[in-house]
Amino acid sequence: MADEDQEKLAAEWAAALAEQDSEDIPEDFGEDLGTEQAAQDTGGGGVESPGSDVSEDEALADEWAKALAEDESAQLSKKKTEQQSLSNQASTAQFKDLTEEAKSPRTDGTKHELDFILDIPLDVSAELGRTRLLINELLQLGQGSVVELNKLAGEPLEIYVNGKLVARGEAVVINEKFGVRLTDIISPIERVKQLG
Repeated sequence: MADEDQEKLAAEWAAALAEQDSEDIPEDFGEDLGTEQAAQDTGGGGVESPGSDVSEDEALADEWAKALAEDESAQLSKKKTEQQSLSNQASTAQFKDLTEEAKSPRTDGTKHELDFILDIPLDVSAELGRTRLLINELLQLGQGSVVELNKLAGEPLEIYVNGKLVARGEAVVINEKFGVRLTDIISPIERVKQLG
């Protein structure tokens, strides 16, 4: 299948080259060819030199190389001028400093409106402790197995909001449900340290 595709591609290339060669032949080419043929008939005894086809192919290849090089240089210069014009159009963005305005109290008597964030849901979880198990140990767990956690008995639970520690507390039972009584709220400075 690949050989057929290659042969088909080679045939298309040959046809395209033949068509292009016929278009590139100058009008006076026939006159030059007639004089060359006459010179060969009279002086060379009718024997064609095998290097003439090779030199014509080399000349054609040189012309193609020159044309491609000129085309590439034209494209490069065009890209350079486009980049130069874009760099001339670019400018550094200037932003107004709104820090002082945000810190200052409102003079018109209205307060900063933050009501739009009050309806955002958050995931709150209480963690009794953690441990690390190998897959082999996990597969051996069964009903009645005991998993040892990293916390000591009597240590407070940790309360996480969206995966970030915000408080500590103790477990309580309220109306037959577990709850957590908060005993310690993490300060904003400690919360920032935990992010790092």
